[in-house]
Amino acid sequence: MLDLAPDLTQAAGWMPIVFLVVMGLAMLAYVILDGYDLGVGVLMRRASDDDKDTMVASIGPFWDANETWLVLGVGVLLTVFHKGYGIILGALYVPVALMLIGLMLRGVAFDFRVKAHAAHKPLWNRLFYSGSLLAGWSQGYMLGALITGFASGAWNIVFNAVIGAALVAAYCLLGAGWLIMKTEGELQLRAVRWARGSLWFTMAGIAAISIATPLVSPSIFGKWFSFPNIVLLLPIPAATAVLFWIIYRSLHRLPVRLAQGNEYGVWVPFGSTVGVFLLAFYGLAYSIFPWLVIDKLTIWQSASAPESMGVILVGALVVLPVIIGYTIFAYRVFWGKSTALKY
Repeated sequence: MLDLAPDLTQAAGWMPIVFLVVMGLAMLAYVILDGYDLGVGVLMRRASDDDKDTMVASIGPFWDANETWLVLGVGVLLTVFHKGYGIILGALYVPVALMLIGLMLRGVAFDFRVKAHAAHKPLWNRLFYSGSLLAGWSQGYMLGALITGFASGAWNIVFNAVIGAALVAAYCLLGAGWLIMKTEGELQLRAVRWARGSLWFTMAGIAAISIATPLVSPSIFGKWFSFPNIVLLLPIPAATAVLFWIIYRSLHRLPVRLAQGNEYGVWVPFGSTVGVFLLAFYGLAYSIFPWLVIDKLTIWQSASAPESMGVILVGALVVLPVIIGYTIFAYRVFWGKSTALKY
């Protein structure tokens, strides 16, 4: 569908692509970085009180900064692709509101659980879990709606809800992988079991998205199943299957190693899950480009004037390195094993 683009040598042609890349990578960074701490929040429901403190400590230095990527991505959508912003946010008003409620619950509960009296602490733990679950499910619902072109039929709503649950499972897989790296002892072994339980539902969600995406649009179907595209794109599902097999094998080998005090390979479940997210993102991006709303609105039709994009681009060139820099710095400073409310 690249014939829909204007002259790519002109600012009106290439600038929307640049901002689409920035917005897409910001959303990908958010899904991975905030995804694991949302997953840790959902997994807190299964943990003991002492383990809850250790789990919160493992994400404490990172979770707030992780959400910066969401602000950046939505900011690009609002300022550069304002026409698409109106359509997308209008169609997703309810799940966006639910996500914001969930994120607010997380933020309040994160601070109050530390300062509350012992009798009130379980309440704030439940709210942190509920906020994490609500935010993660809402994001999955929005992903399902994007794939189905924001259709409003009953089956579409069911599909969106199932994708919401699948994304929560994927976040739990990420969160469990994070805990395997960041914790020790019994909690670490529990995280392995939690990851096993989340793996199969994550696989089902990836499969559902992969099947549904080509079916919603003839143009997307043609991208994937015309020759030679189908041959050239075959490595994507094949590599995804290999990564799932690596996760499965690692989760069954780790308990034996950890019981012997051997931490070799503790990063494998988390790293491989990140690889699955990267491949899924690439497949989705390839499928929908250049559409912002599938078969309705392209990035060029939605883009602001070149003069406006030029000003925004200058700001992005200043802000983006700062976000990347302090993110890397925070992870370097606070890397290592976490203990209860200590970093």
